[in-house]
Amino acid sequence: MDPLDYTIEHNAAANRFESRIDGWLCHCDYLLVDGVMHLVHTEVAPALEGRGIAAALVRAALAWAQAQGLKVLPRCSYVRAYMQRHPETSALRAQ
Repeated sequence: MDPLDYTIEHNAAANRFESRIDGWLCHCDYLLVDGVMHLVHTEVAPALEGRGIAAALVRAALAWAQAQGLKVLPRCSYVRAYMQRHPETSALRAQ
């Protein structure tokens, strides 16, 4: 499956972006604090690693933050690494 084909849902009640793939729930969790989106955890089952799922989840979270006019604080190591690899996301980063 192409990473662009993953269906990512924003589960606002659970404060996460999520996708169910091959029966596994994959998610990127956040907290909203004073207009800043703290991305705190990204989880993909080991059986699904290497398929671009985490990147798709983070892309969806960042796109939502941008659309909402939020800054992002990457507390999750995966999100920090993603944002470093994608300098186009630097304008979203909270100082």
